[in-house]
Amino acid sequence: MSGIHSIPESSASVWPAGVALRDEAEMRQLDWPRIARYLAGHGLVLDPHTPPRQFVGGLANFNFLLRVNDTWMVLRRPPDGPLPPGANDMAREHRILSRLWEELPFAPRSYHLCEDAEIAGAPFLLIEFRQGLVLHGGSVSPLAATVETGQALSGMLVDTLVAIHAVDPERVGLGTLGRPEGFFRRTAQGWAKRAELVSGGTLPTAAVEAVRWLEQCAEPAATTPVLLHNDFKLNNIIIDPHSLKPSAVVDWDMGTRGDAMFDLTTLLSYWSEAGDPDCMQRLEQMPSLNPGFASREAFANAYAAATGRSLADIKPWRVLTMFKLGVVFQQLHSRYVSGETNDPRYVGFGQLGLELHEFTLDVINERIF
Repeated sequence: MSGIHSIPESSASVWPAGVALRDEAEMRQLDWPRIARYLAGHGLVLDPHTPPRQFVGGLANFNFLLRVNDTWMVLRRPPDGPLPPGANDMAREHRILSRLWEELPFAPRSYHLCEDAEIAGAPFLLIEFRQGLVLHGGSVSPLAATVETGQALSGMLVDTLVAIHAVDPERVGLGTLGRPEGFFRRTAQGWAKRAELVSGGTLPTAAVEAVRWLEQCAEPAATTPVLLHNDFKLNNIIIDPHSLKPSAVVDWDMGTRGDAMFDLTTLLSYWSEAGDPDCMQRLEQMPSLNPGFASREAFANAYAAATGRSLADIKPWRVLTMFKLGVVFQQLHSRYVSGETNDPRYVGFGQLGLELHEFTLDVINERIF
């Protein structure tokens, strides 16, 4: 594809080219000698001449690049402190990624699960390393911000989500994953409880209205459950910088089975458009404001055309996932307030979460798709 800029290399020549890694002083420190001893007991030899390095980016899990058995692998573990219910589940992610690679070429293989939190401060995974480009925030850099780039990325997202939802969970041993029956109502109730917990029991007015709407709306019609990523968005995809196809889809710690609309509308909740209120302009979770990106509605229609799935019941899912996103940003802000992180990005997340609840009311009142 024309117009692609060169990808910068890591400052240390030992590391794979194009990988963005933190300086050692900025890394979350783990007990690497202890981890090495543990891994050796499982036939996994951590290279003593290649110190592990933490990847740049991410708001939750810690991911480290390391050399094990003469190949690159990723050690992945949850953040410090109390975890929201159902999130950062390493055992769930291992269950999915230890099998999904058999069906999806872009699913990295999970090789090992350690459930002993004493080894690395929390359970962790060893996952296959896939090289490529991750687009963080609202920019497509180092790609060229052209109409061609935006169109290609929009199309790739459609194709990738369609491929995930086409997987037969039974064929990869995931036929009992999750509880798809009653998925909508249970998920809505769960996020209402999380909202109450993170707000200290006093929900903001917009959140109260959103919860009331979700409680009273007609439950979407039951559909055949599909495999859900549960946090599908562009920065959870490692992209081949030349073809702009997925090299890997990562962050499966919340994967489950349920209605395909949940994954679709989760992606749309991150998708900012010109004309959106300020909170969606500041969100910067997707570079969808760049030239060539589809609108939310056009993307949903393209997905429906590719799968044959109806969008008739999309509104309840759209409200649910938009409300959920507001709660997530308030949860992230609470980690800053409690001292679990000093990352300056978290400072404004509480206010952003409140404004996203207001935006959820726009979706309810159909002022916006």
